[in-house]
Amino acid sequence: MDSIIDKHGFRPNVGIVLLQTPPTPTAASRVLWARRIGGYNAWQFPQGGIHVGESAEDAVYRELHEEIGVAADEVTILGQTSDWLRYRLPKHMRRNNSTPGFVGQKQKWFLLQLHAPDDAVRLDLHAKPEFDDWQWVSYYYPIGQVVEFKQEVYRRALVELVQYLPNASRSAGQSVNQANTG
Repeated sequence: MDSIIDKHGFRPNVGIVLLQTPPTPTAASRVLWARRIGGYNAWQFPQGGIHVGESAEDAVYRELHEEIGVAADEVTILGQTSDWLRYRLPKHMRRNNSTPGFVGQKQKWFLLQLHAPDDAVRLDLHAKPEFDDWQWVSYYYPIGQVVEFKQEVYRRALVELVQYLPNASRSAGQSVNQANTG
């Protein structure tokens, strides 16, 4: 099933920020950070298109399972961004066979809490995996590490979603200034 392109050239998409099951109630939040296959050490959050007739929440659960093998009953959605966040894909990165008029993604971002052990994350469940490695990193670390054209969307998503972190994690003294530390 395909996703649609809006009149401005953006494909509806979901972004997934998955929180590690905290080892202690006062531990700082860590998020899943995954390396794209063939991406020359390109790391990102799981994300994917919303199919025609599919809700954003349904797309989250589908993409979560397709990309990292985590089942819907192993997570809880804690919150989502209030609006679409957009980024333009650089022209040299657009596929030649891409839908005419496609310029980038518009994304709803979701913060999820994992309620399963780390081995619930499986990158090898599909014939064409998206990722070949993953790790837990500090909450704001991805902002400074993701490819440049996605950095502003990541910053906006994480800053908005921080309000949904469990109280102990929010009070652990995290800040955007920690974006470049793992």
